[in-house]
Amino acid sequence: MDYEKLLSPTVREIKPSGIRKFFDIANTMQGVISLGVGEPDFPTPWEIRKAGIRSLENGKTRYTANRGLEQLCREVSAYTGRKYGFSYDPAAEVMITVGGSEGIDAAIRALVCAGDEVIIPQPSYVCYEPLVRLAGGVPIILETTAASDFKVTPEMLRSALSPRTKLLILPYPCNPTGAIMEQADLEALAAVLRGTNAVVLSDEIYAELTFGGKDHASIAAIPDMKERTIVVNGFSKTFSMTGWRLGYACAPAPIMKQMVKIHQFAIMCAPTTSQYAAVEALRNGDEAVAAMKEEYDMRRRLIVKGFNDLGLSCREPKGAFYAFPCIRSTGMSSDEFCEKLLYAEKVAVVPGTAFGQGGEGYIRASYCYSTEHISEALRRIGHFLKG
Repeated sequence: MDYEKLLSPTVREIKPSGIRKFFDIANTMQGVISLGVGEPDFPTPWEIRKAGIRSLENGKTRYTANRGLEQLCREVSAYTGRKYGFSYDPAAEVMITVGGSEGIDAAIRALVCAGDEVIIPQPSYVCYEPLVRLAGGVPIILETTAASDFKVTPEMLRSALSPRTKLLILPYPCNPTGAIMEQADLEALAAVLRGTNAVVLSDEIYAELTFGGKDHASIAAIPDMKERTIVVNGFSKTFSMTGWRLGYACAPAPIMKQMVKIHQFAIMCAPTTSQYAAVEALRNGDEAVAAMKEEYDMRRRLIVKGFNDLGLSCREPKGAFYAFPCIRSTGMSSDEFCEKLLYAEKVAVVPGTAFGQGGEGYIRASYCYSTEHISEALRRIGHFLKG
């Protein structure tokens, strides 16, 4: 069979994730120290695990409603109101998803038609641009820089808007840069968006991981913005529940109605056991989250100081759990640096170009690893730089 003719040209042209490339190579080698994958090294807090176990013991193993457990949808609305100052109607504007990624996909597919433009700041997480292309949309890339602390500015947004703009993706706190958008930053963007037909997709998966006394600010909490904002969040990063595969999306009812249809046909419902665990997480997980966040903050300061001491300029990340040091002083490209480091010193980091061409000259290093792990990685990187 001629598979080249059978396969979708759109899918064939999409490159595999640059994050996984070096992780997969590292898995074939012995003695590798990895700072590559953004997965918390903490186990899911015990009380959350117990809630999942209890649901299994009680035979809660059937499908839930497509939208998710009613009690979990209510908890999501209460949680976002308590934490971030906005709440959506749990009966019509909240959906439980298979990870935050499914929420992003459903939102894009519910809105984007062939030829619609979607504004995507980069460097940013790897899924946005491919999902837009799969929906037939046109990605409009905004290259953020260290000069603006990797934030989207009103001037940048104004220059990218057009009559064909359907969606603005706001990936803050940002993977890989660690940048955050503060209240004043978001208010300035909201002023540009008012009077347009553009919708905002706010990916807030790292909302609870902000540092330096800065709490997360959501554009959905700004007056007149909730009606044009889809918020996606989840349990993987905040509650260390990556393997539970659970997230949620909040959107105005007309948009959510279409997202639920996509979810119905593609997924049916999110994992039942995970949903019962998530109820416990939202109700009683604050203390465990605060303890994990304190540990991340210590690791954050360790890795930033370590890179700067090695001569690799590293700005302070104020959110998520990634450092984004500049490696231009080495004279190597991001890919070259990562490949040589992996083979010479058995340290795995991710090239900045995995997150868009604006990431050239940078690497991403996750600090969701132990201090011993991070310290050894920094020692090896120092040896590599001397060589």
